[in-house]
Amino acid sequence: MPNNHGDFIWYELLTPDPEASAAFYAAVAGWRMRPAEGTGRGYRILGTGAADVAGMLPMPGQPARWLGYVGVDDVDRAVAGILRAGGRERMPPTDIPGVGRFALLADPLGVDFYVMRGASDGVGNSFDPTQPGHCQWNELTTPDQAAALDFYLGQFGWEKGDAMPMGALGDYRFLNHGGRMIGAMMSRPPEGPPPAWNFYFGVTDIDAAAAAVTAHGGVIRHGPMEVPGGLFSLFAGDPQGALFGLVGQRRACQRRA
Repeated sequence: MPNNHGDFIWYELLTPDPEASAAFYAAVAGWRMRPAEGTGRGYRILGTGAADVAGMLPMPGQPARWLGYVGVDDVDRAVAGILRAGGRERMPPTDIPGVGRFALLADPLGVDFYVMRGASDGVGNSFDPTQPGHCQWNELTTPDQAAALDFYLGQFGWEKGDAMPMGALGDYRFLNHGGRMIGAMMSRPPEGPPPAWNFYFGVTDIDAAAAAVTAHGGVIRHGPMEVPGGLFSLFAGDPQGALFGLVGQRRACQRRA
């Protein structure tokens, strides 16, 4: 059974130094790297060994960043709807033979994301809240939460979930799709990074992962902090400047339990 329209199906790191990035994420998330066949431009695949999780695209001279792919039933129809709703086209619908059709877009607030329809009906499981090494949380920071919520719910069939108050920043609004929680959106903090989708990848030991981040040239911006479900999360930047999150348990907590 293929993914539903609106599922997050893939993640991609744009980086000026693929080899250094691969070594960093191998130490932090345990990912292995291999070249991708037939995609060109030096594209690499990052994964757990049992599953592919993300791609890595060399982008010399440009800032490093993570982007997410949202699966759609029809790329051209999805792009047309997004443009009518105030979104912008960064890259028009393009085919990758044997892989699928995709486009790079921005929401009406300027946050970039991909849409894609795979060449086959296989299920992409890059997003899996139950598996270490996979993305477990998709978080949007935006300058206008109401407008962003209206846009994404309208384009991808997402549902508005519960909200957690965050004081002056307003609500941390959970997002549901396909019967499960896929992430959340929040207002961008005044002194925070630019609006963006941020992705939290699962690890088996958050403290060991945090130590690996700093030992291999990354910077922890905040955390680890406890989040619902008995987990802990942190937000960090890799050595090339790409922002990302990690989520996992504390081994000390597991031992006490």
